[in-house]
Amino acid sequence: MTPADRQGGGIALVIAACAFFAALDTGSKFVSSTVPMLMVIWIRYIIQIVFTGLVLVPRQGGAPLTSRKPLLQVVRGLLLLLCSLLAFSSLMHMPVGEFTAIVMLSPLLVTLVASVALGEKVSLLRWLTVIGGFIGAMAVIRPGSEAFTWTMLLPLLLVFANTAFQIVTSQLSKTDAAGTTHLITGLVGLLVTTLALPFFWRAPESAFIWAILLGLGVLGTVGHYFLILGYSRAPASSLTPYLYSHIAFATLGGWLVFSHVPDRWSLLGIAIIILCGCAGLWVTAREKAAAA
Repeated sequence: MTPADRQGGGIALVIAACAFFAALDTGSKFVSSTVPMLMVIWIRYIIQIVFTGLVLVPRQGGAPLTSRKPLLQVVRGLLLLLCSLLAFSSLMHMPVGEFTAIVMLSPLLVTLVASVALGEKVSLLRWLTVIGGFIGAMAVIRPGSEAFTWTMLLPLLLVFANTAFQIVTSQLSKTDAAGTTHLITGLVGLLVTTLALPFFWRAPESAFIWAILLGLGVLGTVGHYFLILGYSRAPASSLTPYLYSHIAFATLGGWLVFSHVPDRWSLLGIAIIILCGCAGLWVTAREKAAAA
């Protein structure tokens, strides 16, 4: 396989992963009124652990639970659980497309925090892209408007939690195998949700809802696996811009399932977030090339 074919395959896998994640968000919003969020997350963890145990761990070999940074692994598991809770809570109160657009501020914040942590000088252009992204988020949320409620700030909390999760994941990737990290993360989440589940359990109303819950677990697990495969075939700098296809898929899902079309202010905010995100990637790549 030529380098161009590998990169094309990586792009295709990342776009497919974004489609799966958008379907996951849409389905989560669909069941949010009938099933407690902890049940949805609990089922997703079970499917993730089964998939990781059957697919990722055998490929890496060795002891699957051996980690050089076990405490950091637990932190990663708790951060992912927090991200899942914030995402589900956000989707209960926001349209899928607008929610996804705000969450896509994470790549901007991750590169900024990583640069500051490494002691790098952050350029004015990089700061402007981050500030512009948050201005776009404000256009979507619109504090002070009649449609605004404080629950609409939940996606911003998710952005910060997801940034911490990505940074911890980056640190663990230097010491532990992917199968180990995914398995421990799933076990931590499963343990916490299992302990809490008796207080929130409510049986789904029909086999159709059960099927959706199982489907959500498969969508999340396969989506993350596609993302891993994509980044193993092409550099992050080539693939990250395609993550913004998640917004398009999420908006499409919101329209097909909930008949929701973003208003002009939301569309403007989404456009600003995408523009600043892509500009931030370009500025970061240019600065790294200049430094090299």
